[in-house]
Amino acid sequence: MEVSPETSATSTPGRARRADMKIGIIGAGNIGGNLTRRLTALGHDVSVANSRGPHTLKELADETGATPVRAEEAARGAEIAVVTVPLKAVPDLPSGLFDEAADGLAVIDTGNYYPQRDGRIAGIEDEGLTESRWTARQIGHPVVKAFNGTYAQDLLDRRRPAGDPERMALPVAGDDEAAKRKVRDLIEELGFDTVDAGGIDDSWRQQPGTPVYGLRGGVDAVTRALAEASPERPEEFRG
Repeated sequence: MEVSPETSATSTPGRARRADMKIGIIGAGNIGGNLTRRLTALGHDVSVANSRGPHTLKELADETGATPVRAEEAARGAEIAVVTVPLKAVPDLPSGLFDEAADGLAVIDTGNYYPQRDGRIAGIEDEGLTESRWTARQIGHPVVKAFNGTYAQDLLDRRRPAGDPERMALPVAGDDEAAKRKVRDLIEELGFDTVDAGGIDDSWRQQPGTPVYGLRGGVDAVTRALAEASPERPEEFRG
């Protein structure tokens, strides 16, 4: 969700729908649950996991047709995996989480650092790592930052066709251009424009407390908000 004044910020017009994908979702909270609902509705093969085990996901599975699995199985064969758990839970994710994923796996990080919930994270507070850079180090895989400032209900209610004047734009940051392109295509399929927000070290522009966080705007508004962000973490988001 970020971009500096020097960073390219563009929206790609609606592309032809790509083939259905295998997608793993790790975390079944508000964002994870609604992504499960939308992605299954679009015909993707979704596996979903949480920290409590597949038996607790029966209702979501019955509603959507997604496959409930253990966390260590969620990314098996996946082209895209979504990590949508509280930051404090990231170090406890299973090791080798992505060992059996498809080649070219793109990992989406939706997480935000809330010290009141997550406790103080030294890598973010003292080393100055962006939240997604810290997460990537914990899980041992590059990530693409997306959905972290999106209201979960908007995933269901505010999707619009390409070209609609009310279509929202979401910022997407990542170092791997191929992975970022894959994620942007998926978001556009979900019914939202995208703005290229630069690399993961730029992703402070879309962290909590920045102008773009929670913004329900189009490409121009999101681009402006990213450019207006300050690198100084707001006091309420410090541990």
